[in-house]
Amino acid sequence: MNAQTTTRPITRVLVANRGEIARRVFAACRARGIGTAAVFSDADADAPFVAEADVAVRLPGLTPTDTYLRSDLVLDAARKTGADAIHPGYGFLSENADFARAVMDAGLTWIGPDPDSIVQMGSKVESKRLMDEAGVPILKELDPDSITDDELPVLVKASAGGGGRGMRVVEKLEDLAETVASASREAASAFGDPTVFCERYIPTGHHIEVQVFGDRAGNAWAVGERECSIQRRHQKIIEEAPSPLVERHGADMRERLFKAARDAVTRIGYVGAGTVEFLADADGSFFFLEMNTRLQVEHPVTECTTGLDLVGLQLDIASGGELNGEEPTAIGHAIEVRLYAEDPAADWAPQAGAVREFSVPGVSTQFTNPEQGTPAVRLDAGIESGDVISTHYDPMVAKIIGSAPTRQAAALVLASALERMIWDGPVTNADLLVRVLREDDFLAGDTATSYLPEHPEVFKPLADESEKKIAAIVAAASAAAAVAAGSPSGPDAVVVTGEPETAEQALAQSIAEQVPRPRIGGWRLFHPDWRSRTYVIGEDEFTVEYRQRRERWEVSATSAPENEDVTIVSATAELVRVRVDGVERRFSVSRSGRRVVVAGSERSLTLVEAERFTDPQAVVAPGSLLAPMPGTVIRVGAQVGDTVNPGQKIIWLEAMKMEHSITSDAAGIVEELRVSEGDQVDVGALLAVIADEDAADAKEAEAAQA
Repeated sequence: MNAQTTTRPITRVLVANRGEIARRVFAACRARGIGTAAVFSDADADAPFVAEADVAVRLPGLTPTDTYLRSDLVLDAARKTGADAIHPGYGFLSENADFARAVMDAGLTWIGPDPDSIVQMGSKVESKRLMDEAGVPILKELDPDSITDDELPVLVKASAGGGGRGMRVVEKLEDLAETVASASREAASAFGDPTVFCERYIPTGHHIEVQVFGDRAGNAWAVGERECSIQRRHQKIIEEAPSPLVERHGADMRERLFKAARDAVTRIGYVGAGTVEFLADADGSFFFLEMNTRLQVEHPVTECTTGLDLVGLQLDIASGGELNGEEPTAIGHAIEVRLYAEDPAADWAPQAGAVREFSVPGVSTQFTNPEQGTPAVRLDAGIESGDVISTHYDPMVAKIIGSAPTRQAAALVLASALERMIWDGPVTNADLLVRVLREDDFLAGDTATSYLPEHPEVFKPLADESEKKIAAIVAAASAAAAVAAGSPSGPDAVVVTGEPETAEQALAQSIAEQVPRPRIGGWRLFHPDWRSRTYVIGEDEFTVEYRQRRERWEVSATSAPENEDVTIVSATAELVRVRVDGVERRFSVSRSGRRVVVAGSERSLTLVEAERFTDPQAVVAPGSLLAPMPGTVIRVGAQVGDTVNPGQKIIWLEAMKMEHSITSDAAGIVEELRVSEGDQVDVGALLAVIADEDAADAKEAEAAQA
């Protein structure tokens, strides 16, 4: 089953990529005793993948166009580091045939398919033609200039690359020209190729793909299928192997898929790793979508179910090895979620900023396969605590993979790991992922591409589970009060706030009554009054009122239901025990400024302690258009004095390799325009102010009288 290496071993691999895929390739290289080299932009200078490489070369600049898409700089870095092979990862230059040729012309080993294969199958247009000739059902390409109302809706797609970039759905004919132009700009920015095309859009279907490998001896493997139907903006967020749809239809559908995928490999003499993607109906019929001539983001689920090291297999085949034995078969089930720094409730707006803390309890392995046949969690992360999520690249934080003998067990072990994840950083999609993994239709395998629009309940934050949320908020307030009262901190501290339950607690209470505290924080001459602290979770505020008696804390969580009894069992600056309606939970608490991370055995929450007084300058004027994310202004569609309509696009931002438009909420006149093309803006920055026409006329009349 493993490939046999030949007489030309690879000694050092340069990874022409960044983040978690660079770390994944480095792990495979280390397992084979192969040296590693990295390239990095200025934004990635302190990233974990740079530290893990044996050697690294700086690519001056910040944007992909100036750095990771510069093939000349990457080749020069290979020369400087003595690398004899280049692995492109995915995205960036991974499906660029000219780059592959340049690598080979430089005498280096290209860890990927031949350039001609990239041209044939990497182009969605050409690959469809080839598969149509082979008799595989396809969705026909449509000419944007000849599309009629009867053919709507249509999907505009980038010919190069993937990941949902350069992809748009058009439902109205009058929107087609602008959508094609926007998709083309986004494709050019992400992949260096502005070519786009159109095809019929099928709103409900199943995204099924087959992992393939080929070698120079003509062997072709179909290494299991994956289902990636749960998507947002046409980009996958949950992937799994094997496919629930294929499992439902059985061996016949699987063999038809595998045959079509093998035919694609053998038809063009494909060498290396690739993925053949299909759109399937509920009845088991399918259409060829495209072939990705590279490793996929979701490759770990195939690794976890087959036991293969797919990156290692890439290295072996690039060295001249062959595929030996029978195709591997899948054992058990694996589900991968993509943890993104984005806000699902704000139209998936990407987020950026510092990650103060990030850990996933119970992780079995990182970048390698856990033991097959037992429930396990694998983590492939691009960032660590203390890193910064940049505005210049994709906002994916990590891939977290749950594997187990059954699909339901894999989903539940993964949901538990996600829920207990400790995270203090920008908003993520973690809550949505947990809710999907536990939702009935998902667990039943009903996961069409229309899943998210049809299940609005999964967008509800996990913090809405009352008893857990109230306990965490009370824990945050209790720890803050303990700090103010001068209580000890750390895991060995004992602070009794209820009746003593053990001899140790009784002794601690006795000492506390006889020995003065070294600090008198929060002391009052007269009887203590109620005090309060307010915390913010998302857009919601929660207030906890408390006061300390000689024997105990009294607490009132104003957000708790009246029938819930909230009691602080004990509290220090770092450890708190809270009892809500008879159920006790323990929390560790850490603070950084006004931010508080409360971690329990079931849930981790990040809260922000509210300011006691509102800054008048923070009040936003009516009609203000604010940046929903940090990014670069790439287009301005109006000028001061212009009349605009509700929903009209005013400003376009580029962030995380995606294009986002800012629209007017109401009819009015552009009163202020604070940005111009090329400006960098932070989240919340004021971009423009739209005044209603009456207010604008009144202001103009007032100015004329003055």
